Amino acid sequence: MRWGVVVFPGSNCDADCYHVIKNVMGQETDYIWHQDSDLSRFDAIILPGGFSYGDYLRTGAIARFSPVMSSVIDFAEKGGLVIGICNGFQILLEAGLLPGAMLRNKSLKFICDSVYLKVKRGDTPFTNRMREGQVIKIPIAHGEGNYYCDQETLLRLKQEKRIVFSYCSQQGVESTAFNPNGSVENIAGIINEKGNVLGMMPHPERCSESVLGGTDGRYIFDSMLEWLKEMGEK
Repeated sequence: MRWGVVVFPGSNCDADCYHVIKNVMGQETDYIWHQDSDLSRFDAIILPGGFSYGDYLRTGAIARFSPVMSSVIDFAEKGGLVIGICNGFQILLEAGLLPGAMLRNKSLKFICDSVYLKVKRGDTPFTNRMREGQVIKIPIAHGEGNYYCDQETLLRLKQEKRIVFSYCSQQGVESTAFNPNGSVENIAGIINEKGNVLGMMPHPERCSESVLGGTDGRYIFDSMLEWLKEMGEK
């Protein structure tokens, strides 16, 4: 399986993602420059965190118009596996691959901490190595991670079970007390209608090996790999 990590001017988590996929998981991995357009050799695409184009205008707004994004959209529409992490999630929203928008954190402060997430589904390409209701611990680092959508969109996300991760307590209690940024419905990650595109604010690449103090993030990448293998066998 070959993975691609998109690099925008201002990306700063691209090397972390590359390291996890290539060196920790042992998968073929390449960087994809934002001006590249040929994604035909890839099985999975990662849009990493950072500050693409300095986050001028608003997060992800300029990156959405990078030449590579037309190819990412086409890749996703054909069923390719795409994960957007933090700034990558913001870019997916701006590109229309996921619904909603990001607002400033409710505190108006940049937050760098570890949070607990509840796995809302265990049957997606990104969560098949976990169980529904499982609680995992993953770092966050963002200033605009306050996910917002209108009530109609929120109802659709809930009805279609497209909320994949929500902020919670260590015991799995979901409430505003454990919501670090003010996201509607404590949302930390969502998928598209087809289920092949995930956007999440927490950083799984920062907790995918024990030397970093935790390995819960590895569940997500292992789930993606498992799904790719299953698809390759069909």
